Order: sequence, then structure tokens, then C-alpha cells
Amino acid sequence: SSGINAEWPLRPGETYSKAIKNSAVFEELYACRNVRPSFCTPAGLWGGMLYTGLFYVMLGGKEPWTLKHHGSDSDQLVEAKKQKPIDYPKPDNKLTFDLLSSVALSGTNHEGDQPPHLTLKDDAVPMQRNYALFDGPEQRFCPAGVYEYVPEEEGDGYKLQINAQNCVHCKTCDIKCPSQNINWVVPEGGGGPTYNGM
Repeated sequence: SSGINAEWPLRPGETYSKAIKNSAVFEELYACRNVRPSFCTPAGLWGGMLYTGLFYVMLGGKEPWTLKHHGSDSDQLVEAKKQKPIDYPKPDNKLTFDLLSSVALSGTNHEGDQPPHLTLKDDAVPMQRNYALFDGPEQRFCPAGVYEYVPEEEGDGYKLQINAQNCVHCKTCDIKCPSQNINWVVPEGGGGPTYNGM
């Protein structure tokens, strides 16, 4: 059961909205609507923790206002030259695991003969902008290792390779790409993660 109980109105466009607004899903989402934006204020981390503790944890997210995000998530990325590189520890296979093993647990499957559901609007953008300015963020923000920069077959340099068969349909790439160059569409035939046993 989806937890959504609503009578079928005459206009199908209103059905989903009305059903969601009358569900536990809406109640939960509405209560936590200010948690993430509270960390993006001048008060920073500590202000966000204080706000979340007071209004979400203690008062149940019932404040009569809604904080706003300032700008899109894709505009928040800072150029690589302005950041200190992060040295990520290797997976220990006890608490942390490598990407491809985790993708395998999702049961992700895409038929080999279907049209690609991940495409680029402009093939030149990944190298000319994303890699040049941001050190190829696609290879870091994708939780399934779909995007990787691989050496060119001839000459020096790299190119962006899309491993769409690994996609777990989180849509992070559609949201976070600093150039908004990735076109994510729903794959045909119900391909994607199955998450058996959950």
C-alpha cells in the first residue's frame, strides 16, 4: 500500500496532488522542509544544527514559514583550484565498500539494446568546462560510478565515459552537473535498480 487514500476526483491532474497532501508522505516532507536550507544561512553548520534541533526535533517542523534555497544546487559547486583535494580512504569491506560492489547489491539492470537514458546535450562541455574548472565532478557525485574520465584512445587527454548500465536512477547527475549538460530520461522497459530483499 502506498499510504495514499483519496477518492478519485473528476480531474486526473488533481488526483495525485490531493492524494499526496492528505498522506503521511506530505506530513513528513512538510515537517522537514526547512532542515537543509537552515544549514545554508550565515549561521552555517552550528546555526543549522540549532535550528533543526529546535524546530524539527523539538517542535516537529510546525513553524509557519518555509526557508528558501538560494540558487540551484548545480550553481553551488566551487572551482577545483579553490579547494583542497580530499584523500578518500580505501574501502575496508567491513564498514565501507567499493562503488561497483554496492551497485551490484542494487540489482541494477538495463537491457543492452535499449536507447541510452543518459546523454549529453553537448559532447564538448565535459572536458572544456566540467573537467577544466571543476576537475570532473561527475566522477565524484555519482554514487554508482556511471561517469568516469578515461584516457583518450589516441593522444593525450581524457574523455567522459558514461556507464549507463550502472545507473541507480538517483538523478544526482541531473541536479548537480555544473553545466546542466546531462540529459536524464526514464529508461524503457522498467530497467534500473530492483533492490531485492528490501
